[in-house]
Amino acid sequence: SLAKCKSVFDTRYMRRSDCPIAATLDLIGDRWTLVVLRDILLVHRYGFSEIAAKEGIATNIKVDRLDRLVEAGLLERRVDDADRRRRTYLPTERAIELIPILVDLLVWGHANTGAPGRAEAARAARADRNAVIRDLESAARENSAAMRA
Repeated sequence: SLAKCKSVFDTRYMRRSDCPIAATLDLIGDRWTLVVLRDILLVHRYGFSEIAAKEGIATNIKVDRLDRLVEAGLLERRVDDADRRRRTYLPTERAIELIPILVDLLVWGHANTGAPGRAEAARAARADRNAVIRDLESAARENSAAMRA
């Protein structure tokens, strides 16, 4: 049966299980959410039009995923002072905690799916996972702090 989520992670949706893995998948396990997080956390794309642009995500789907991530406390939505129509999405510490998982998915995907993209990043992570994670976490924090200033 579905249990109402009691955490700040997801107040609008139901989780299917008390299992932490299943609950995490309920939040970030759909087709597009990890792609959105990849662009923000690994590629440092923060503008609405930049996020998941290469994959051709439909606008309504992207809006929904970004809204869910903001509501869950993984992203912060910012309005551009110069152009009030422009939105940027900055990762919170909760999102930055997902970087090791994304790096592991990148390495696994490169080795097991035949997808050729980000080969250099996958090789670097395979050679020194901790250094790559540390650099990505630092960049995410620094970029977010600079954009908040």
